[in-house]
Amino acid sequence: MAINFKATRRELQGTSASRRLRLKGQLPGIIYGGGKDAQPVLFDHNELFHLLKKEAFHSSLLTIDLDGNKETAVLRDTQWHPYRQQVLHIDFLRVDPRQALHIKVPLHFINGEISPAVKLEGSLISHVMTEIDIKCLPADLPEYITVNLEKLETGHAFHVSHLVLPKGVEIVHHGEGDPVVASAQQSRGEISAESEAAAAAPAA
Repeated sequence: MAINFKATRRELQGTSASRRLRLKGQLPGIIYGGGKDAQPVLFDHNELFHLLKKEAFHSSLLTIDLDGNKETAVLRDTQWHPYRQQVLHIDFLRVDPRQALHIKVPLHFINGEISPAVKLEGSLISHVMTEIDIKCLPADLPEYITVNLEKLETGHAFHVSHLVLPKGVEIVHHGEGDPVVASAQQSRGEISAESEAAAAAPAA
């Protein structure tokens, strides 16, 4: 998904200057990395506010038109006002096509409704993870990774090792073990029904 937006170089810096710029509807930010100097910039707040609502904006290569020069970057950080719907500052990391990226991408869950856990056993599926750390070259960056739950059974879990990864993508795993991505457990209603049936069995 191609996402393009504009930026201008920011000359005024400091807390007071940033406050005045925000009052004018501008969003202070910075573009850094890629073997170049960090560049303070300004964005249109409303444009970036709406872009931040899009899932793909957080895990895609972005093209920033900086005063006519194109910068390829990924979103790195945002600072939000504690109670207003306002972005205070935003950071972007330049992308070097020859260097691997370390970035979080969302997980998209499919086929849970046709899994044995749900279709045959009436269980509930819990999504333990909603995003995952990956490492890949910029050209291989996926917008998301699919989690296919079609074989998930009650009492079992879908682990990170079960993920089918796109070509060139590696999982960045912190710690030991094989983390759970999703699990299926009986609903309370099903458990209560089974308990009642078990309790009534001796009397019968």
